[in-house]
Amino acid sequence: MKVILIACLTLLVVDNAKAQQEPMVSQYMFNGLFLNPAYAGSQECITTTMLFRKQWVGFDGSPYTFTAAADMPLVDNKMGVGLVVSNDNIGVTNQTDIVGNYSYNVKLSEEGKLAFGLKAGMSIYSAKVSELTTWDESDPMFGSDIRGQVIPKFGFGMYYHQKEKWYAGISIPTLLAYEKGMGFSFNINKTSFMRRHLLITGGYIFQAGENVKLKPSILMKYITGAPFEADINFSALFKETIWVGASFRTGDALVALLEYQASNSFRVGYAYDITFSNIRKYSAGSHEIMIGYDFGKGDTKEKTPRYF
Repeated sequence: MKVILIACLTLLVVDNAKAQQEPMVSQYMFNGLFLNPAYAGSQECITTTMLFRKQWVGFDGSPYTFTAAADMPLVDNKMGVGLVVSNDNIGVTNQTDIVGNYSYNVKLSEEGKLAFGLKAGMSIYSAKVSELTTWDESDPMFGSDIRGQVIPKFGFGMYYHQKEKWYAGISIPTLLAYEKGMGFSFNINKTSFMRRHLLITGGYIFQAGENVKLKPSILMKYITGAPFEADINFSALFKETIWVGASFRTGDALVALLEYQASNSFRVGYAYDITFSNIRKYSAGSHEIMIGYDFGKGDTKEKTPRYF
């Protein structure tokens, strides 16, 4: 187990790491701002979401993530702004992200909008590498801890949606990033240990009956040097109140999803991941809890829950 853990941590610490570095959540389909800055302001109200994820329960040094997001439309829904704050821990590493998001919307039809998004912020990265068990004590990589390293970063995204019908998006959450002491370059490999992740999302709503809607969706993730990954999701909405669904994460996990729309403004969700990889020998799976509140929609239920 220690060998596996140290190998994972090393991928996060070394400056040529190419593993996936963006926080992973299972309930991404209920707030696109987690993935794409162009989603900011897509709802016609002030939207807030908090999410806590404990991954690989029972596995020593396993990741846990806290994320809070808020966004709102501006200028008659022509623009949007949002803020995402997240903290991601794995083993001896800790990363806090504070990112502002901006979107500009172009109305392409009566119901369809295309949004272009930018994000700018910073990662505050720490690693207590001195707490690791090492075989080569003279290795300078593990000679001293990393304390509060600030890394400015910038991202981009595009998002198209037709209200209550379908959506599609593409984003690069970290397009540019810069570490202190490194020169300016558009080649992120020369300016930071961060790597570019390409995210592609899409979803559709089908009316399956008077009180049932079906929603298939997908998230595809790609980064150079790591395996391609996809989350394939299928959810059902009953009486505009309860979402029940499942996701298959290629090569990794099966996810059970449940969300309750308590009122037109308040919602709560839960996800449980069953791991397929060898980690399942040491882990009881992953748990994720989400709470959301939309300001300005009123407290009574209407037939307009958040589909995307």
